[in-house]
Amino acid sequence: MINTARPAYDELAARLGAPLGVEDARARWGSLVREARSGAITLITRERSEWAALVPLSKVSGLLSGLPLVPVSTARGKLGDLVRQVAHPYEHEPVLLSRHRRPVAALIAAARLIDAPAPRQLPTADVMLLGGGTIVLALDAHGRTTAGVHDQEGTEVAFGSGDSIRQALDALEDD
Repeated sequence: MINTARPAYDELAARLGAPLGVEDARARWGSLVREARSGAITLITRERSEWAALVPLSKVSGLLSGLPLVPVSTARGKLGDLVRQVAHPYEHEPVLLSRHRRPVAALIAAARLIDAPAPRQLPTADVMLLGGGTIVLALDAHGRTTAGVHDQEGTEVAFGSGDSIRQALDALEDD
């Protein structure tokens, strides 16, 4: 029988990065969950045929109440079983991962991401803030908001302006 799902997973891996095996994901579990909380998506495979994705909660569609809730520490030890559970071909029910009984990330079937748009590139402002830079907001002489992005040394690397803070940040362009 021809496996028609495989090319879609190849495309997904090309968009999101190579998947980690369960053991590799388990070894990096704490940092992967932190990255998911910050918006990163990590593909995880079990026996090469069962694919799951560790995602931020924003990628879980629908209501979160009623979904299985597993503590992050417990999930690490049961990761193989959880990947199999969420990758089940007929259910695709997400599993929420929690710290202190509060959902912080989720495991979903990777197949749910196949038709999703490619992840957006982080704007300059986000990249700079994550790298230790700063954003300086100000009003210019005409009452417009300006946003200057500075690297760790204080050098301005991007600038934008607009009628609001949002517009100024959206208008950021690399110098």
